[in-house]
Amino acid sequence: MIKLTSRQDKPKAIAKNRKAEHDYYIEEVFEAGIELTGTEVRSLRDGGGQLTDTFALVRGGELWLHGLHIRHYSHGNRANVDPDRKRRLLMHKKQIRYLGDQVQQIGKALVPLSLYFSEKGLVKVELGLARGKKNYDKRNTMAERDSKREVERALKQRNQY
Repeated sequence: MIKLTSRQDKPKAIAKNRKAEHDYYIEEVFEAGIELTGTEVRSLRDGGGQLTDTFALVRGGELWLHGLHIRHYSHGNRANVDPDRKRRLLMHKKQIRYLGDQVQQIGKALVPLSLYFSEKGLVKVELGLARGKKNYDKRNTMAERDSKREVERALKQRNQY
């Protein structure tokens, strides 16, 4: 099974889903290819992707990405497709079956974390197998983040003198 080992290994993201880490506990991270048309890839190179409110589903043994918005390519004329269409994700069948079994468990979801170009120039999606957070968990996460920020500020001021 192919999993991403560290998030520093991949290049700069085209689009990130920052809300995902706020709303979910990310348990496992996977990399998937995405089936796109030529004008969609050109639009992504111009920075035209948006991952907010995006989710992935396993249907009929295939993995589908819903809600990804890729704006129309400016020079695409009639070759442009619907910017909000569902797109097929490319993974090994064994991985898709594994993810399908995991998603059927209570409270788990497949959440896209980022969209980026690989070293070979292919568009990749980083998927997280996630478990939803409750409201009090979100507050705890925000409180931890704020306390870390305050500690870093204090250390920075201390090191200045």
